[in-house]
Amino acid sequence: MSDDAPDSLIPYDDIVQEALRAVVGRVLGEVMVSGLPGDHHFYITFKTRAAGVAIPVHLMERFPDEMTIVMQHKYWDLKVGEDYFEVGLSFSQVPAHLHIPFSAITAFVDPAVDFALQFHVDAESGPEPHEQAENDGPTIEQEDGSNVVTVDFGRKK
Repeated sequence: MSDDAPDSLIPYDDIVQEALRAVVGRVLGEVMVSGLPGDHHFYITFKTRAAGVAIPVHLMERFPDEMTIVMQHKYWDLKVGEDYFEVGLSFSQVPAHLHIPFSAITAFVDPAVDFALQFHVDAESGPEPHEQAENDGPTIEQEDGSNVVTVDFGRKK
C-alpha cells in the first residue's frame, strides 16, 4: 500500500478555505453592527494585487504584494458584503478607504484571544516579505498559539 494520498475529485481544500473566510465575514459583520467588544482587535493580511482589491496608489506602491492592517481603535465606515469588506483607516495620519474581497485574505488574527486563521495561497513561490502597514495602531507582537488553524491538504499541482 502506498503512503501517497490519491488525488481527490472533490475540492476539499477550496471548500474549507471558503468556509473559513465566511468566519471572517461573520465576525466583521458583527463588528459592523455592534463594534469591537472588549479587547478584541484584528490583524488582517491580504494580497494587495488580488482581484477586487481597491486601495490607494501610495499603499499599493508601498505594499506591492501583501499588506497587514490593524483594526482596533481608529477605523471607520466598516461595511461587510457577501464576499468583501470595506473599511476606512489612517496611515501616517492620512485617511484611506480599502475594499478587500475575502478571497484576498491570507491571515486573520485576533491577538486578544490568541485566535488565528491562515489561508493557503496558490503561488509558485511564497509571498515576498513585507513590512507592517503601521496604520496608526499599537504595535503588538503576535505569538504562536494553540488556536491557529492552518488549512493545506497538500493538493498536487
